[in-house]
Amino acid sequence: MKASRFWPWLVFALGALYFLAPLIATFIFSLRMRRDTLTFDAYISVFSDARFQATFGYSLMVGVFTIILGLLIVVPAAYFVRLRLPWLRPIMDFVTLLPLIIPPIVLVFGHIRLYNSSSWLPLTNSTLGTDLLLTCGYVVLALPYMYRAVDTGLRTIDVQTLTEAANILGAGPIRIMANVIFPNIIVAVISGAFLTFAIVIGEFTMASLLNRPAFGVYMQNVGANRAFEPSALAIISFIITWGAMGMIQLLARFAPKTAPRI
Repeated sequence: MKASRFWPWLVFALGALYFLAPLIATFIFSLRMRRDTLTFDAYISVFSDARFQATFGYSLMVGVFTIILGLLIVVPAAYFVRLRLPWLRPIMDFVTLLPLIIPPIVLVFGHIRLYNSSSWLPLTNSTLGTDLLLTCGYVVLALPYMYRAVDTGLRTIDVQTLTEAANILGAGPIRIMANVIFPNIIVAVISGAFLTFAIVIGEFTMASLLNRPAFGVYMQNVGANRAFEPSALAIISFIITWGAMGMIQLLARFAPKTAPRI
């Protein structure tokens, strides 16, 4: 028994060391802004930088709108495919996986080509239009994760029975979505929202080519011009991303195990 446990723990320790060693080294380096002493000066410098506050606030705002728009598209689509069009699920799975295959640079160049100043819909001519274009691009990038999170949530409930019961009680499609389906998949929805937020915070390519002041662009610019602040930003970005992942695990573990409600 002891021998059988040794090798799994050894593999686990080696894997943990492989991932944690660079992270620990980065964290220690970020504390060496002053010679021969460990300080949090790099973190203080980052948090006091007006560009950090502006870019993080911008990415946070775009992330919120991306989550809202993504939910408005994905939840009804996944619901109706599961309820009325089950034969369409393989096609939906394939389409929602395309953002993992098509590089973001191809997507953003397609957006610029279609919506530049000489096109029929010149979104890039205004700040609002460019922000809308970036938000739509982020919705596409997050589609594989958002769709699968929502689809997994729908699998845990009896969509057909809940819909029929709501119809008998006189509810229309919009009310069914808002008052019956959505509350029963809220944990899955929040999981998809956290994954989307993590993508938006770290994305660089689309924001850079659309010339938007996003957090990913700020991290790249700081990394090109400074020494210790990039390490601090890497740790901050890691904490934000893994904080979102941890919230997903907490929601899945502590979600109330109640019967679906109508």
